[in-house]
Amino acid sequence: MALIRVTKEFRFEIAHALWNYDGLCRNMHGHSYRMFVTVKGQPIEDMENPKLGMVIDFGNLKQIVNTEIVDKLDHAVILYSKSATKEILENNTLYGRKYIVDYQPTCENMVVDIAEKISAHLPNGVSLFSVKLHETATSFVEWFADDNN
Repeated sequence: MALIRVTKEFRFEIAHALWNYDGLCRNMHGHSYRMFVTVKGQPIEDMENPKLGMVIDFGNLKQIVNTEIVDKLDHAVILYSKSATKEILENNTLYGRKYIVDYQPTCENMVVDIAEKISAHLPNGVSLFSVKLHETATSFVEWFADDNN
């Protein structure tokens, strides 16, 4: 049986600031992220299964990624828990959607966090192959399972 890769694209908006950074990104700013999530597996062969011929239903992959990633991050402010900026967000209605993380919210660190969260919710027989996260139209990072095993 063939091993197949299935990819779904997602788009969301996030504001962040990089704590203690020595460039412009130390200031609060936002990005329009594009993310490509690729899983791999063998198409279902069970004739009684309504997902016959699929590795994973695109709708199921969308539900996992939206629930674990997009719904939490879209139009949120993401900040490092050690940053002084965190106090600015407390009790401030302007920052209603905030996501405080235990890492510097660089694209590189975000893609690792995203990969871990998605991997934990995939069905049996389906594994995460890669996550490609575009922070801008010309800048992106990639996470590959083979590089992290």
